[in-house]
Amino acid sequence: MVVFAGQGDARRSMGLLWRATAPEEPRTGPGPKPGLNVDMIVDAAIAVADEQGMAALSMRAVGERLGRTAMALYTYVPSKSELIDLMYDHALAELPTGYDLEDGWRTAVTSWAGDIWAFYVRHPWVLQVSQARPVLGPHEFVMLETLVGLLRATGLRGGRLRGIVSLLTDFIRGAARTVAESRQAPAVTGVSDEEWWHARSALLEEVAPGFAERFPMVVWIETDDPPPRSSEAARSGQATTYLEDKARPAFAAGLTVVLDGIEAAIDRAGVNPAG
Repeated sequence: MVVFAGQGDARRSMGLLWRATAPEEPRTGPGPKPGLNVDMIVDAAIAVADEQGMAALSMRAVGERLGRTAMALYTYVPSKSELIDLMYDHALAELPTGYDLEDGWRTAVTSWAGDIWAFYVRHPWVLQVSQARPVLGPHEFVMLETLVGLLRATGLRGGRLRGIVSLLTDFIRGAARTVAESRQAPAVTGVSDEEWWHARSALLEEVAPGFAERFPMVVWIETDDPPPRSSEAARSGQATTYLEDKARPAFAAGLTVVLDGIEAAIDRAGVNPAG
C-alpha cells in the first residue's frame, strides 16, 4: 500500500503543517465546547497507525479513539489526506537533531542513520508514504537540514551531496522496510517465520534436486548464516524475526559500504573533511 502525500487542499494542508492556518472555531451550542485540537487528533491518528497499520486509519477510527465522531474532527482537519500529511511530519519531530562532529562526519552520520532506521521500524506506516511527493512540512525539513549539516563536514559540494542524501535515505528506508514487513508477515499470513522457512526449505530440497550444484554462489553466500530461530525462541516472546536477525547486520554492512563510497568521493574531490 503506497500513500501519496499532498492529496488534500494545498493551502489548508500547508497552513496546518506550518501552523499558519488556525482551525475554524467549533460551532457554539448547548454544553461545553469540544476539547479537541489538531495535535490531539494527529497523536491519536499516529497511535492508530502504529497499532493497526495504515489500512486501519480512518477519520472514524481516530474519532473513536478520542471518544468523538468523525464529523467532530473535520472542524480541525479537513480530510484524511491532510491528516496523513500531518501525521507524517509530526512523527518526524521525535528524531534527534544534535549530533557531535568531534569524531568526524562518519561517526555522526552512522549515528543519524541508526536513529532513522529505528524510527522507521517503530512507525512502519511511515514507509508507506511515498517519497515521490514530499510532505514539505517543518519536521521533514529539519530532518533534511540535520543530515545535510552532517554531510557538509565532508567538504563535498552541494551538487555531489544531493545524490548522497538520496542514496542514504533510500538505503535506510529499504533496509527498514524489510524489517517492518517481516514483523507484519506472521499476523497477516497466520504463519510464523520459523514455520514458513521450515516448510519451504524442506520442499526446496525435494523439488530442486542438486540445488547446491546448480546455484553454488547462492549456497556459498549463505554458509555463514545462522539457522532460523527455534520454536522455543519464538515462544519466548523475542521481538525479532529470523529475517530481522539477518537484516540488522545487513544494514550495518550496507551502511559501511555507503560511507566508504562517500570517503572515496572525498578523496577524488581532493577536499579536506572538517572534524
